[in-house]
Amino acid sequence: MADNDWLARVFEEHRDHLRGVAFRLLGSATDADDAVQDAWLRLAAADTSDIGNLGGWLTTVVARVSLNMLRSRRHRQEEPVGDAWPAAAEDAVRAGATPGARQSGPAHQAVDPADEAMLAESVGLALLVVLDALAPAERLAFVLHDMFAMPFSEVAAVLGRSPEATRQLASRARRRVRGAPDPGRASDLARQREAAAAFLAASRGGDLAALVALLDADVTLTADAFVVPAGHPAELHGAAAVARGAVMASARSGQSQLALVDDSVGIVFAPGGRLQAVLAFTVSRAGRITAIDIIADPGRLRRFRLALLPGGE
Repeated sequence: MADNDWLARVFEEHRDHLRGVAFRLLGSATDADDAVQDAWLRLAAADTSDIGNLGGWLTTVVARVSLNMLRSRRHRQEEPVGDAWPAAAEDAVRAGATPGARQSGPAHQAVDPADEAMLAESVGLALLVVLDALAPAERLAFVLHDMFAMPFSEVAAVLGRSPEATRQLASRARRRVRGAPDPGRASDLARQREAAAAFLAASRGGDLAALVALLDADVTLTADAFVVPAGHPAELHGAAAVARGAVMASARSGQSQLALVDDSVGIVFAPGGRLQAVLAFTVSRAGRITAIDIIADPGRLRRFRLALLPGGE
């Protein structure tokens, strides 16, 4: 087996590329890091003597791991938030070892918000929304071939399909993606993100004045029965009342993050990586928040498509 220090150095040379592949496939920087770390664990445990193209091998591994994660999301009809690692891989990383061996390897690095921002901006929120609407096999075929120029023969090997079938998948995905991101849609998402990020920051800081300035005078906040201790839906009306409610929930804001919620930007409350609530926003053209819907119903939460976004940690 190759020297582990040498493997670690080679792996670090490919990390940025692998993160880019995984992020475009998964739409979440957190999940992308998980997929990349899984690739390291597999590399460190593998016999590399027969691997001619290490970069290509790693890209294939990351693609397969990402495909499994995408298929798992569809099967569960939910998007993992936070920790979505396979248990064996997670235990190995915590122990500082690869499966079956005590070896050192690249640390699972803390996510750099600036680095995440570059990733998100390079893809674009509007394109992420379009990609998320694709079936897992379509998304993988399009991303690997059209974005990373992987030959169809290699993409086909990842999917377990023929090159011709893989070509058709990419063509179908290309037709759906063509023209995206729509400038109007991108503008809407940018406005939503700005408002949601400002709301989250003001909530964390308990800044009542800043919250009132973000909210439309006639804003309405609705919360389902799973949010309210009394067990029945609740409503707040007006900027002052909603702002006071946000200040009272400032402790929860510290464990919340920006996310794509289906096709819009919102906030997820996921302490310890366990999704407990989603805040969905309606934002006016003037950038004011006109409605907030807080959802904690487990059945509804499972149906959301979520992708964590940088800038809200």
